[in-house]
Amino acid sequence: MLHRNPANLTTWNVMLPSDRAPDRALDRAASRVGDRWTLLLVAALLDGPRRFGELAETVRSIAPNILSARLRQLEQHGLLVATPYSRRPLRMTYQLTSEGAELAGALAQLSSWGARHDGDDTSTPRHDACGTPLEMRPWCPTCDRPVGVDDDQIWL
Repeated sequence: MLHRNPANLTTWNVMLPSDRAPDRALDRAASRVGDRWTLLLVAALLDGPRRFGELAETVRSIAPNILSARLRQLEQHGLLVATPYSRRPLRMTYQLTSEGAELAGALAQLSSWGARHDGDDTSTPRHDACGTPLEMRPWCPTCDRPVGVDDDQIWL
């Protein structure tokens, strides 16, 4: 459960039900996409399908064996599909599945956090009207409103 910190409405305190390990969901997510190269590959694939060489150019400094291993891992976890575009030699196009594309929001938040804490506030998404950096907030699609505005808690 998330509780608003009354002193600072942008700070949330996380409280999980006692029958769940606090890091269980995060641990499962991190085991699927938790290393640097995997996150960078997912980010590169958010723009659409790419070939091996295109991914190697986009994600600079990644060794070919690491690139191959991470692509296989993402495919095994159901986060991307590899489609052959040539049989001889076998060459693939890689594309995120809908489950993989769901990581866009988490990557945007992580990227925004990194930019703020590295002093590079220029890459943080901003509101066009006033230039203020945008904040990510929990949203309830059933109620069609942000959660936390009038609520005291959010269950995880």
